[in-house]
Amino acid sequence: MPTIDISTAIFDLDGTIYLGGGLLPGARRLVETLRDTGVRTVFCSNNPTRSPTTYADKLTGLGIPTDVDDVFTSLSSTVRWVSTTMPDARVFPIGEQPLIDALTSAGVSISDDPAQIDLVISSYDRTFDYRKLQIAFDALWFHRRARLVATNPDRFCPFPGGRGEPDAACITAAITAGTGVECEAVFGKPERGLFDIILAATGLDPARTVMVGDRLSTDISFARRHDMIGALVLTGETDRAMLAAAPPELRPDIVLDHVDDLLAVVRRPVEAS
Repeated sequence: MPTIDISTAIFDLDGTIYLGGGLLPGARRLVETLRDTGVRTVFCSNNPTRSPTTYADKLTGLGIPTDVDDVFTSLSSTVRWVSTTMPDARVFPIGEQPLIDALTSAGVSISDDPAQIDLVISSYDRTFDYRKLQIAFDALWFHRRARLVATNPDRFCPFPGGRGEPDAACITAAITAGTGVECEAVFGKPERGLFDIILAATGLDPARTVMVGDRLSTDISFARRHDMIGALVLTGETDRAMLAAAPPELRPDIVLDHVDDLLAVVRRPVEAS
């Protein structure tokens, strides 16, 4: 396999760096080695139930010291879109407290009155109930005034042992099934909004950036859409059968059994000199 010359590495978290409460084999070694050779390492998650601070603290606690400014999530791109596209909107977020806190901190007006809601945000929400579905239904279908967007496109969040739990796509599907209203924008990987936030913060060169993740539809698509190198690690959602069945636009440049296998293909500074 040919070597790659990179200056930035973007890592997915769940299923790539850790699974559940523990680091995946080789993750710490990989990040430490890349940092020692001058590669900028950042982390990117579609999970909107945790803030960047929570992720940075978790990584640091697991032995990978991480600054909050090096963590990017679907919360960031969602809040940015609302603030720039619908700054005066009254928003009903179907999501957990970190999403609500992020919107409130940005000055977004929150409402659960269907007659006043301009925007429904569907998200990964383990407190989802019939009341929330009814509010979204009334705002979108009965009053026909609201728009529907979603924080992320994930169908499930992976757990150790192969189990998972329903993610934002399931809630979005329930809302659309009842109202007939299609979701008009989805944030997080692989969408442009999250890439632009990372680009602005890091100044990365896409051609010298590797996106490492375990999902074809988000991580590898993110790399493909934005001209980065896509590295698929087989420790999360995707197995070799899924990879073999993937269409050309979702094929990774690199396939890794373990995340630190990336070191075998990264050109070190001494090799480039």
